[in-house]
This record gives sequence, structure tokens and C-alpha cells, in this order.
Amino acid sequence: MTPYYQEDGVTIYHGDCLDILHSCEITADVMVTDPPYGVGLEYGIHDDSPALVRDVVVPAICDALSHVHRGIVTPGSRCAFMYPAPMDLGAIYFPAGAGFARWGFCCSQPILYYGLDPKPTTRKEPNSVTCTEASEKNGHPCPKPYQLMKWLVARASLPKDCVLDPFMGSGTTLLAAKHMGHTAIGIEIEERYCEIAAERLRQRVLDF
Repeated sequence: MTPYYQEDGVTIYHGDCLDILHSCEITADVMVTDPPYGVGLEYGIHDDSPALVRDVVVPAICDALSHVHRGIVTPGSRCAFMYPAPMDLGAIYFPAGAGFARWGFCCSQPILYYGLDPKPTTRKEPNSVTCTEASEKNGHPCPKPYQLMKWLVARASLPKDCVLDPFMGSGTTLLAAKHMGHTAIGIEIEERYCEIAAERLRQRVLDF
């Protein structure tokens, strides 16, 4: 399959992640992804529902995990229990809140960890993080804050790892990985989000 975008060690594939994971024989070191939460947001080609998470997202995550050594998934709260049991559980804490949940104002979301912690046992790091950064408005209905995705990539990866995001959206995971010196692979079924991600990746970081 021809990549939608490929430059500076970053590759984007446009299409269904299950099809691409199989057809391209993708291998990576670590997966970091923020998939649809099943809360009804409009993503375009799929209805963002619990059925989507159960029938599409969870099987894709399970498949992607077979291509990597370790992984981080931020599944949102509503459908988090549909995912396979993680090796460890952390949280993203939002002091200003992250919308309303069924039991009030939501101030946290889970982090699911798969595989072994890559950090040395002599330098253990937190498994949870506080997020106060606003997301960049870039045309995606639910973009993720850059510093948050950078923290997640750093937490799961070792230097020069290849980072896989099978639900890349507007490409924030890939952007963080690129700026940290990693190679990266992103997969996205919506072409307009592929273009948003490619445009963000084409922008150069200037050294002052």
C-alpha cells in the first residue's frame, strides 16, 4: 500500500487500520493512541458509538498490540472496560475538567498500559499526569493537547523507537514523536484528517 505521506521518518497511511496492519506488515516498538471514546462525537465515516468501540476499535487495538513491544491507550471513561486488561492503569487529571460525565463533572480519564515499563527500575516514573493545556484548533473534532501526547510518547518509548498510532486523528502523536527524534507510523480512515496531520508534519521547527 502506498503511504499517504512519508517524510523525515514519519509515515501516514490512509485507510482502515486493520486492513493496513495486515497488508503492510507494519512493525513498531511502541503504540501510543487516543482512539474514539464511543460518546457520539462526529468523526465522519463512522458513528462514534459504544458499538464502534466494541466492534472496530477494540479489535484494532488488540491487533496493533501484536505489532509492538508495549503500548499506551487513552480510551476515555465510558467504554474503557471493553478493552483487554492492561498491565497497569494510570490517569490523566484535568484540573479544569473534561466535560460532563454521568456522575457529574469529569476531571480524569484512564491510561491503559500494555507490556513492560521501558524505564530502568532505578528511575521509575509516574504512571499518571496532569493536563492543563488547551488543544490546538486544527479542524479535528477532538484534537489532543500536544504536551499531553508528548508525555505519553516519552513515558512509553526508548530513544529511537518507532511509534505507531493506529487512530492518529490530526497527527499529534506523530508530531510529538517526530520532535523527540523517533520514527513514527500513523493510520487514519478519514482522508481530511490525514491531510491535516500531513500539513502539521510538513511545518519545520526552527532552532533559535
